[in-house]
Amino acid sequence: MNRAVYEDSVVPTSAAEASRAMAGDTSLSENYAFAGMYHVFDQHVDEAVPRVRFANDDRHRLACCSLDGSISLCQLVPAPPTVLRVLRGHTRGVSDFAWSLSNDILVSTSLDATMRIWASDDGRCIREIPDPDGAELLCCTFQPVNNNLTVVGNAKHNVHVMNISTGKKVKGGSSKLTGRVLALSFDAPGRLLWAGDDRGSVFSFLFDMATGKLTKAKRLVVHEGSPVTSISARSWVSREARDPSLLINTCLNKLLLYRVVDNEGTLQLKRSFPIEQSSHPVRSIFCPLMSFRQGACVVTGSEDMCVHFFDVERAAKAAVNKLQGHSAPVLDVSFNCDESLLASSDASGMVIVWRREQK
Repeated sequence: MNRAVYEDSVVPTSAAEASRAMAGDTSLSENYAFAGMYHVFDQHVDEAVPRVRFANDDRHRLACCSLDGSISLCQLVPAPPTVLRVLRGHTRGVSDFAWSLSNDILVSTSLDATMRIWASDDGRCIREIPDPDGAELLCCTFQPVNNNLTVVGNAKHNVHVMNISTGKKVKGGSSKLTGRVLALSFDAPGRLLWAGDDRGSVFSFLFDMATGKLTKAKRLVVHEGSPVTSISARSWVSREARDPSLLINTCLNKLLLYRVVDNEGTLQLKRSFPIEQSSHPVRSIFCPLMSFRQGACVVTGSEDMCVHFFDVERAAKAAVNKLQGHSAPVLDVSFNCDESLLASSDASGMVIVWRREQK
């Protein structure tokens, strides 16, 4: 096997003093102690909010999509936090969305079988693109190096690479999975794409940077019949764990951490963590600054209505923190760029922004 190599990734070392100072040279538990709720958004109450995301490299801009068919853009500073604008146009629930690298546009997918491109500054819908198969669209992600390309997954088991400038799918950029496509994630260089479906499989694809063509590489059956609801890729986890990794939620009451062992995306299970997830589309994330700390932390939603923090490097007692405040299953979590704020969304439409304790 070819060991996975990320020659353009910066790997932290124990001598990363500036980075450690930024993260705080304290224990993981201290770093992830939260002082409580900063704000609660309830503009989508009564319909689930499946996705909440801070803008890239941004501390105070947050967006969330709802099964009520809309996306709201929120500003957390200056106080009080406000909903800047609501993006309306989809005729059914919005299943997923993504910020472009420069945060000037958002792409969204919907159960109405369309994806939409939005201007974030004024909320304008720039383009509406029908799914090539006329199927419900369930997830999306930008190609990290070329934001003109977006990958979408649909209910007819297909992954499509879409050119958002032309509104057309890329030639050779489509592939079929074994089930409804629920989760997508690129590695940082944009050369590997992973897709998870509702039959319990995760597929890896080689992405041709020049053409946008997908080549199916590997398939892992996580657990037959257990939907894979979230995939997050990371080039390295910490200075103690430098292997490329994948964080996966599946309806097995477990959060799973895999090691990526070669350049074709072959996966090897490293750790699992107990959460409650048997039926909801729960998601998880790697913490953005964790690579410079002792240990390494991941955060996940859960059907027990809590937000859970786990140290992936700790052999025993991996649970670092648990936030309580939601009254429905927690579906998604998102950190801002400096980890001062964490947002979580739930199945009842509530979005809570949590504030980290100031040292």
